Amino acid sequence: MEGVPCLRVSHDRAQKLREHLQSKDFLERRLCIVKEDTGTVLVPILASCLLQLDDLDLPCFKDVTVVWCKPSVMSKKERGRRKCDKLEDVLQELLECHGENWTKEVREDLPRSFQRHGDLVLLGHNCFLLPVWKKMDQQLWRAMAKCLGAKRLARMNRISSDGFRSPQVTLLLGEQSWVKHVDNGITYEFDVTKCMFSAGNITEKLRVAGFDCRGETVVDLYAGIGYFTLPYLVHAGAAHVHACEWNPHAVEALRKNLATNRVHDRCTVHPGDNRQVQLCDVADRVNLGLIPSSEDGWPVACRLLKKTTGGVLHIHQNVTSANAVASRAVGDTDCSVSGKRVAREAWRAWADATANRIACLLKDLTAATWSANIQHIEHVKSYAPRMHHVVLDLECRPT
Repeated sequence: MEGVPCLRVSHDRAQKLREHLQSKDFLERRLCIVKEDTGTVLVPILASCLLQLDDLDLPCFKDVTVVWCKPSVMSKKERGRRKCDKLEDVLQELLECHGENWTKEVREDLPRSFQRHGDLVLLGHNCFLLPVWKKMDQQLWRAMAKCLGAKRLARMNRISSDGFRSPQVTLLLGEQSWVKHVDNGITYEFDVTKCMFSAGNITEKLRVAGFDCRGETVVDLYAGIGYFTLPYLVHAGAAHVHACEWNPHAVEALRKNLATNRVHDRCTVHPGDNRQVQLCDVADRVNLGLIPSSEDGWPVACRLLKKTTGGVLHIHQNVTSANAVASRAVGDTDCSVSGKRVAREAWRAWADATANRIACLLKDLTAATWSANIQHIEHVKSYAPRMHHVVLDLECRPT
């Protein structure tokens, strides 16, 4: 049968189904989820998994049916192309009204991606740089907002080197800089000019949401506005979370988000440098969600783990692998395959070295021998050429 195989499910169950399919590697990630007028949602799956559907445990999704959809309807590239074409038509007309010509240089100066937070669209720093746009001023931003279905526009500049990774954002249209973003049933509110929001970490937030943390005490050493603190509380069911954050603007947003999501009674916020936090021997699990490296927090995390039972560390890191072309010297002919192999080898080497380092830190701290076993290495996203954001799940137990 032609088309894309999809699972049709009610709107209120779509997110849970998506997470379930993703955890089983059934989800077709290259395609979009489609909302239907009937209140149902089509979730694309891999065609190769069709024969395995009977093996897929769907106890909570008895209303799921298999349907087929046209690839063009679900294609992310096709949707992006249509949106880009519409934007080009609007801006070309605007330029011509101001007596300017539509050129290749102008076309290449348009935004190719953006972030959406409620009714605010955040543009990247590498667009609308040509002098020709300046004469249009607010007329340009109003046209952009209308085309994108937004009420406010802002532009991201380079990240500040103030130690907080504060964004340098300029409001282009609108005056209010607080935004609301909803992910996986969790509401995040923050000042877009003061706090970062990493949309690329959504897969890791979904993974955290799938943990079973009932009865556990979790420490989030780099809590931010609650990227991982909230999934631990709302979905993973942690008994209590200690959230450490030193950016005062992020702390303000974090407290607001805890109240908005009604989990403030199970969280203690520790403002300031986490190395100064007066906590010890409390954690079943420690989240170290800082990149490019959370290494400065490793001694703190070891001090926080329960001395008698230990726990799990979730350590984030940007890991760089060697150039994949070099691996051809050992006989690889497929550069893409060898690149992936080289990257995984680099992740494993870093994980092994980290496990050894953590075991030594724990031994020095407690004067006892500890095991540090690699449970899992999660690839979050490609951060730059040959650089990948990964998360190491490290189980640490006193022996």
